[in-house]
Amino acid sequence: MKLYDYELSGNSYKVRLLLHMLGTSYERVAVNFFPGREHKSDRFLAEVNPLGQIPVLEDGDFKLRDAQAILVYLASMYDSGGTWYPDDARQRGEIQVWLSTAEDITRTASAARLHDALNYRQFDIRACRVGAKTVFRVLDDHLAARQMARKTWLVGEHPTIADIACFPYVALANEGGIPLDEFPAVRQWLWQFRSQPNFIGMAGIMAIELATTK
Repeated sequence: MKLYDYELSGNSYKVRLLLHMLGTSYERVAVNFFPGREHKSDRFLAEVNPLGQIPVLEDGDFKLRDAQAILVYLASMYDSGGTWYPDDARQRGEIQVWLSTAEDITRTASAARLHDALNYRQFDIRACRVGAKTVFRVLDDHLAARQMARKTWLVGEHPTIADIACFPYVALANEGGIPLDEFPAVRQWLWQFRSQPNFIGMAGIMAIELATTK
């Protein structure tokens, strides 16, 4: 199995995180996203992903693009216990809602991060930040209601791919100039997610035990 990957990509990270949680071995194929823009090269467009996006997963002769689709595939194929993508129609429907929400988070909070950190000036930064806060308010309200009912995760009793899909670009929101002070339930959820015993981080996101020993 191969993952076309960029170290600082939140979408690539969420796939790496699930692979780690599942204990599934794979080969990372580094893509020079910035500054090389290798994902827009003729070779990449012809051989890997015609949309010029990462991540892309190759599993044997099967190739899949789109981070959320990859999460569904990996959880369906390699999670024998069905924890990350439960075989329950209602829960799968709820998970799909949050996978779609993850796309909204990418479109807003991730775009703001690209603007600030990698100088992607084609984005309307004000619109990105306003849009991200709108999505975060929906997320915070949902999590607050869940926490009042003594439930931690977005869906069900355990973390699912819904949580993995939404987590990275929320956790990295400050890198796009979007503070989380007004979203206490979101901050609590981020803490719980980073506290999982098998959690691994990326640049800008540390496990709780690493953060607290600094």
